[in-house]
Amino acid sequence: MNEAGPSRISKSRPKKSAKQKNGIHSSKLRKVSEAKAVEALEQAALQFEPPPDLKAFADLPISDFTRRGLKKAYFTEMTDIQVKSLPLSLKGKDVLGAARTGSGKTLAFLIPVLEMLHRRKWGPQDGLGALVISPTRELAVQIFDVLRSIGSYHSFSAGLVIGGKNLKDERERLTRMNILVATPGRLLQHMDQTIGFECDNLQILVLDEADRILDMGFHRTLTALLSHLPKSRQTLLFSATQTDSVASLARLSLTDPVAIGIAETSISLATPASLQQHYVVTTLDQKLSLLWSFLKSHLQTKTLVFLSSCKQVRFVFETFRRLHPGVPLLHLHGKQKQATRLETFQRFTGMQKAVLFATDVAARGLDFPAVDWVVQVDAPEDVETYVHRVGRTARYESAGRALLFLMPSEEEGMKAVLEEKGLKVEKIKTKASKTQNIENQLQNMAFQDPEIKYLGQRAFVSYLRSVHLQKDKSIFKVGELPVERFAESLGLPGMPKIKFLGRELAKKKKNASHAVAIAQYAASHQARGSEGEESEGATLSEGEESKIGDSSDEETAEKRKLLKNKDKGEAARVRTKYDRMFERKNQSILSEHYTKLVDHAGGSGEEDDFITLKRADHELPPDPSALPESDFISKRKQKMALSKKALGKYGAKGNKLVFDDEGGAHEIYEMKAPEEVFGEGGAQGLAVKEAGRTFMEGERGRMKEADIMDKEEAREKKREKKRKRKEREREEMGYDNGGPAIAVVTPLDEDDGYVSPKFDLPSESEDEAPPAKRTKSSLNKVDRRTGTTTLEEEEELALQLLRSRR
Repeated sequence: MNEAGPSRISKSRPKKSAKQKNGIHSSKLRKVSEAKAVEALEQAALQFEPPPDLKAFADLPISDFTRRGLKKAYFTEMTDIQVKSLPLSLKGKDVLGAARTGSGKTLAFLIPVLEMLHRRKWGPQDGLGALVISPTRELAVQIFDVLRSIGSYHSFSAGLVIGGKNLKDERERLTRMNILVATPGRLLQHMDQTIGFECDNLQILVLDEADRILDMGFHRTLTALLSHLPKSRQTLLFSATQTDSVASLARLSLTDPVAIGIAETSISLATPASLQQHYVVTTLDQKLSLLWSFLKSHLQTKTLVFLSSCKQVRFVFETFRRLHPGVPLLHLHGKQKQATRLETFQRFTGMQKAVLFATDVAARGLDFPAVDWVVQVDAPEDVETYVHRVGRTARYESAGRALLFLMPSEEEGMKAVLEEKGLKVEKIKTKASKTQNIENQLQNMAFQDPEIKYLGQRAFVSYLRSVHLQKDKSIFKVGELPVERFAESLGLPGMPKIKFLGRELAKKKKNASHAVAIAQYAASHQARGSEGEESEGATLSEGEESKIGDSSDEETAEKRKLLKNKDKGEAARVRTKYDRMFERKNQSILSEHYTKLVDHAGGSGEEDDFITLKRADHELPPDPSALPESDFISKRKQKMALSKKALGKYGAKGNKLVFDDEGGAHEIYEMKAPEEVFGEGGAQGLAVKEAGRTFMEGERGRMKEADIMDKEEAREKKREKKRKRKEREREEMGYDNGGPAIAVVTPLDEDDGYVSPKFDLPSESEDEAPPAKRTKSSLNKVDRRTGTTTLEEEEELALQLLRSRR
């Protein structure tokens, strides 16, 4: 009993103290109070009606965790887009928001994300609850940083999924995330490939900068992403500009959305009033010199410079860095690695005086604090791109300035497009005394450093290609660019050859020569017409009528039209070599003699006709040049169709024929039916078929035997290869004949180190049996315990030697 007592006591549940009971009771009370607080918060959000003077975040029906996070990040008052969208998005409605860049759209969708998951009591086991999709990596990083700052008091797990990182590391953490900030391409890759990544419980979806997502070619990706997401979700779509593609995306992804700021979001309101916008006119070859002079005169400012291509960004950065302007230089473009892009983004964010050369990858959504100047060296492709570029400065309530470089061929068109959208950009002039020409320095660098020369060539080609691919040809005219001077301004010894540019120049030169020929042709006919006018006024003279009558009908009509409309200055077609040939005056010099030789009546059979040509008038195909315009064939194609080269290349190919004894024509490789050769059902035909069947069966059996032999040979080669590999491995590991090799070092005997060969003799039980073949391994046996041979073994070896001598 005494022994059993302690065992019963140890197995019984220990009694809880009063302190533990009070702790459990208090935790239950805390959970109940939290549940009531969450329920009250949700009711307050649903019933909240914003007052007219709503400004502070503290007046919103949000949780204490979010309110403390906003206060910690120094966000106290709301912007216009936040005041209008937050009361609606907190109620769980879909929102289609549009506002000018820099107006605080990030907080407008991050606060509902945190509040929605807080009210649903979202935990780690619930999986992914909120998804934020961003067009660029830098913008995704910026959104993630803001999320961490205002959501530091919440217990949600958040992740960042962008390209450039290790996919395996992302997969391991992805299944534990409650909030995910991602770029479209990498997110779709995880949805398709990562096992365990599910979005079935998604509560809220955010599409930031939706117009930029679509402009970058992610329309199909977004459609595929939406197919993975549940229909019962809240969707928030924000964009700085509203386009038709954004509207179609909203119809696909939003359910009864509330439009915020779209009616008043015209382009004129898209730029803040504190932004000063200017443009300067300069030639293409003076752009870099003007940019250098601008940077040298603004060393104490923070400047963002936009160029049209990645190669231009790198060339300008590398050359200006070697010229030492006196201010830190950075560059950012889409060809850089992810780590480099993030480092550049963070460095420029923390600097007060710096210059960042960038492509349009930095034009959307990125919040660079305290940017003083935005300089656009290359003109933007459209007004929306211009708005987003200049939106990097004058953010929130701060002031900023923007400067646009325009060439003389771009000034009129770009200014008209901007004014049509309500943007007023003032023209300024540069002082020639403060402009420094750096063309000589660039030439010296290209001569001394082949890398600079190579970068200059790539920058030259990429810029011209970007202008060539622009949609608005009224502004971007690649044919009017001074390409040779542009190459010299980059320091290049000569202009690189470009295929598309060569085609443009050839087309331009051809059009110029055609214009000259047309002018000459029209002038000559005007002179002829003026002579005729002296006699008959506006009518044609008899001589002119006869000249025209000698040519073809089409030519006649065309020349008549030209002469009648010479006062209007209508263009005439270019005279070709065929026109000149038919205008020769001696065409009929042999016509009379030839007419006598040719017998058009088929011959009379008289003796005088023995030298007469018996000619048949063959019917020729219609002249392509005489086809009506309704056949949609251009004159150039008609002329090409008549050329020998075209006939040889595209004409019908003839077939080579052979003639039999009867004169019948056959193709040289004409196939005959078996019935024609062997007859139908005859004995010869049956014999041939039987012989063919026998041959096929024999060949089939031979192939089977060859296949078996080939397989056996392959297996034997595989075994031999495996055996050699094992022997090689055993030698490398120091094994010999199944056991470790033992090296025995013994002192030299009287025989000066001579060791008798080691052989194995057959045992007594094997004397009657025929002697077995001795292998090398059996002849080299040694005592593994001592490493030496015994006396009996030496005697056996001696007997074996004697027998072998017999």
